Amino acid sequence: MAAGDAGIAMRYAGSVIIVPGYGLAVAQGRQKLFEFVTLLQAGGVRVRFAVHPVAGRMPGQMDVLLAEAGVPYDAIFQLEDINADFPDPDVALVIGANDVVNPAARTDKSSPIYGMPILDADKAKKVFVVKRGEGKGYAGVVNTLFYADNCSMVYGDAQAVLVQMIEAVKSLGLPVAA
Repeated sequence: MAAGDAGIAMRYAGSVIIVPGYGLAVAQGRQKLFEFVTLLQAGGVRVRFAVHPVAGRMPGQMDVLLAEAGVPYDAIFQLEDINADFPDPDVALVIGANDVVNPAARTDKSSPIYGMPILDADKAKKVFVVKRGEGKGYAGVVNTLFYADNCSMVYGDAQAVLVQMIEAVKSLGLPVAA
């Protein structure tokens, strides 16, 4: 799916939960992510962040990354505080995360991540996954989310994809934040 189309779909959503991962950190896309979120919020979209305790390369890395971007603390939720909400949003945006949203952790007893708590992004009505490719995550496991009927892949560097999403939303000519 084209990045701009995904951005426009989220602009017209009622609510979005964003799952940041290490790929967002590597791409240094946190500022662009916050700019995109600001556009969504200006359009009345409810935006929350779901953070897995082991997302990134060290515990707490995503919390720090989001705080550095200016995301308000009250918009950041830990796994145990948001997981039950995933069936409710119109869209889950997974950006640079892999193993922490892999449904195989719930279903595949032969998987090395079986039993690991995951963020239930796959339960959202629609899922957009931003990644550079379909590569396996840190655990070396294929992510079954990527092949789910409700999932669309948006390939590219997280920062570059976010720039395209921002441009697409701004091109709508709708009210945006000052």
